[in-house]
Amino acid sequence: MAEAAAMAAALLERAARPDAALEELRALRVALQAVPPSALRARLGEHHLAALFGLLGGTDREQVSACVSVLERLLQALEPLYVIQNLREELQKGLCHAEDSVRILSIAQVGRIVEDPGAVTELLNSPELLRQIINCIGGEKIAVAKEAIKSLSRIAQTGAGLQVLFGSSLLSDLKNVMATSDVVRYRVYELIVEISSVSAESLSYCANSGLISELIGELTGEDVLVRATCIEMVTSLAHTPQGRQYLAQQGVIDKISNIILGAESDPFSGFYLPGFVKFFGNLAVVDSPQQICERYPVFMEKVFEMAESQDPTMVGVAVDTLGILGSNVEGKQVLQKTRSRFQSLLSTIGQQARNAPTELRLRCLDAIAALLYLPPEQQTEDLLRMTESWFSSLSSQPLELFRSISTQPFPDLHCGALRVFTAIANQPWAQKLMLDSPGFVEYVVDRSVEPDKASKDAKYELVKALVNSKTIAEVFGNQYYLRLRAYLQEGPYYVKAVSTTAVEGAE
Repeated sequence: MAEAAAMAAALLERAARPDAALEELRALRVALQAVPPSALRARLGEHHLAALFGLLGGTDREQVSACVSVLERLLQALEPLYVIQNLREELQKGLCHAEDSVRILSIAQVGRIVEDPGAVTELLNSPELLRQIINCIGGEKIAVAKEAIKSLSRIAQTGAGLQVLFGSSLLSDLKNVMATSDVVRYRVYELIVEISSVSAESLSYCANSGLISELIGELTGEDVLVRATCIEMVTSLAHTPQGRQYLAQQGVIDKISNIILGAESDPFSGFYLPGFVKFFGNLAVVDSPQQICERYPVFMEKVFEMAESQDPTMVGVAVDTLGILGSNVEGKQVLQKTRSRFQSLLSTIGQQARNAPTELRLRCLDAIAALLYLPPEQQTEDLLRMTESWFSSLSSQPLELFRSISTQPFPDLHCGALRVFTAIANQPWAQKLMLDSPGFVEYVVDRSVEPDKASKDAKYELVKALVNSKTIAEVFGNQYYLRLRAYLQEGPYYVKAVSTTAVEGAE
């Protein structure tokens, strides 16, 4: 290790010369990978860093790229406080650099500084540096903008950071950047939603800035394409208690419900309706499925309409939403209250799982798995009867339906069908069906039918769900139970050793 560090130090000296060759930078980049950053700290001087940052100003892209790789490694050897105190100017220049890699390097260092309690104060006292990060949101490159959003979101998670970011000067910069293009405006909305999701205090700052009101104004405006973009951000906001409370207080949830109601007469509703329905689906899960569905009946009605339509896009969204809604017991009970309509819809979903294009089939399989799964502690007689009747509604021979899908030579569909079996594997009625289906248990313990890692993992999850069930030994009997337990103990990738006997004279 000492020898590698000495070699890296020697290369560092050569790379720090004004006439350093590209080959020397490349050699240093390779050498640094073999040395932990801590071993370089004592050998790293200000003149090395000044020289390397100076090389970033060159026009040779290969040289700049090599320099970035070297600096990424070297800067890890320095404390964040040292970086902000001694390399502030270099970071500012880096944030304005023409090369994405240099800007991302600088933003990454800001990220380190934000996470250091001693260094973050220095950063907050550097308005020009913060201004440059805000400007990065307005850049053309998505990668740079995303890193800038991430850094500003972290800054806002410090109490002082909120005050600085939403002070009149930087807030004005943020609004100016917003005005450059529609794409940048949505990036700023994304940042505001991220910050709002941290705490009630964060949301208060964002609300007072007026930016959330602008987002909501666009959501409920007339531009259908803008609506489709904004609803995703508002859905993210609704994932937090303070976000939901704010949206309810501002009447936003009622407005979204009314827009869904009016979608019947809007020929362009296909652009935004999927997102609006997803909003309510997510809201039901994080809040209360029963309360949301009772208060906003238009949501459930629209989901059923979409699921029964001929438009694969609408069917896919409806199926996803049903899967989300039915992923907990309260949601399952809401669906059960619709009685025959949902039973009929399950038959349609079963047909889609068999015949639709592959992507929609996968979404149907995942939704079916979510709808049918019951945790052991919630397996009351009523709920078990309900999931059994739902399973029966999917097809005249539902177990054979999913078994036929699981034997098709498409790994995604194969795994999707296995996830359905796994969802019902801990329910006694399903175990009896499996046992009564000729060859099914043999199929479960047959490792030869799983061609790839994903399939082996999915089969293993099925076996695990069966073995961990309290009723499996009683239903399957000891012989099958012991075979399943052996499979579980051997792991997902076990291969049985084949013994060979040497025969004299054989080649």
